[in-house]
Amino acid sequence: MFGYYLDLALRSFRRNKVLTTLMVLALGLGIGASITTLTVLRLLSGDPLPQKSARLFTPELNPLTAKDSSGAGPAPMGDLVAYVDAMNLLRAHKAQRQAAMALTGVKISSPRPNQSPFFSNGVMTTADFFAMFDAPFQYGTGWTAQSGQDAARVVVIGQRLNDKLFGGRDSVGKTIRVNDRDYRVIGVLRHWAPQPSFYSVSLSQDSSYGNGDSVFMPLRSARADKMGPESVNCWQSAAGSLETSPSCAWLSVWVELVEPSGAQAYRTFLANYVDAQIAAGRFHLHQQWLPNLMGFLAQQQVVPDDAFLQTWLAFGFLLICVVGTVGLLLAKCLGRAHEIGVRRAMGASRVTLFAQFMVESALVGIAGGVLGLGVAELGLWEIRHEPVQYAHLAHLDPAMFLATFAVALVASLIAGILPAVRACLVAPAPQLKSV
Repeated sequence: MFGYYLDLALRSFRRNKVLTTLMVLALGLGIGASITTLTVLRLLSGDPLPQKSARLFTPELNPLTAKDSSGAGPAPMGDLVAYVDAMNLLRAHKAQRQAAMALTGVKISSPRPNQSPFFSNGVMTTADFFAMFDAPFQYGTGWTAQSGQDAARVVVIGQRLNDKLFGGRDSVGKTIRVNDRDYRVIGVLRHWAPQPSFYSVSLSQDSSYGNGDSVFMPLRSARADKMGPESVNCWQSAAGSLETSPSCAWLSVWVELVEPSGAQAYRTFLANYVDAQIAAGRFHLHQQWLPNLMGFLAQQQVVPDDAFLQTWLAFGFLLICVVGTVGLLLAKCLGRAHEIGVRRAMGASRVTLFAQFMVESALVGIAGGVLGLGVAELGLWEIRHEPVQYAHLAHLDPAMFLATFAVALVASLIAGILPAVRACLVAPAPQLKSV
């Protein structure tokens, strides 16, 4: 029976080429626009570590006075904490894994004599960073906690930097110069670039999306070699180094809590820590927060408001296209009143007619999906040429490819319901009299 409905639909398309073309164009443009914006929104709001994001948390403290704080909202300082607080949290060992980190710019001198030095992005961090964030190693491994304490000049490099410096070969044991200091390579990561780069959201305004960081160094080693953080927030005049200043926040701390009760226990620990700092005169308010990874990204408003607005506008345009398709299908249905009346007189039931028209609508939807796929690819190509951080990531993945046809089918079937019902209500007798 489906083959018969398919044949009737194709015959109808050939008889009404203009109406069919208009319907496919309307649906294709609406689907293309909505899938383009939905792909970008999915890219921007995706989970960077879906396998463990619910277990990753970032402690946030408020060291400001009530006068300086901007209300009771989370983290007036972002997720940045002072060095003394970061080290206190790490030394307490209240989580399975924990790491402090800061971004820094580095100058890298290539071991190749014909290659000039160049600048790249680096991360100063502690030993648990790689295991906690599931950073995949291609060669070697990360440094130990003891090496970090000893300020060993060791480094883990990203795949792109390894390709550039060593042609992709195993470079473990090789030496590279970072800011005119020799560092020994102990590990090489496979391509690793969480989108967004959650651990650097508060550390830099320009690091939410990208190709991943190039150099990872022990925090103490980098600071011993005078490498400075990209972001520092001081709420009082500070004297001395960043390590000794209790009023300058520049480190981000992340912890991994495995047990279901771990988050509540860590919140209790944070509350007790804040109480102790208030008693010592450093803090003034009983305010602390512990958002998980996705909660932190929502709090930081990583997804720009215009991305949501553009998506709603695109689906609004799709709705207009569906309404237009309904009108075209109704016009087509009215033009086939005689055909419908004859079929009803020959014994076709209303259910049969409804199924016939829904198959016809589905075919329009599939054709609109094919056109919409091309429109979406064109839209994403345009985005890849825009000067935005995430431009190079704007590609249609298999999930969005399937979503294109799912949206097309749903939109066309919704558009076909009213014309199909109208066709079922055609009375055969008046149509036969007018033949």
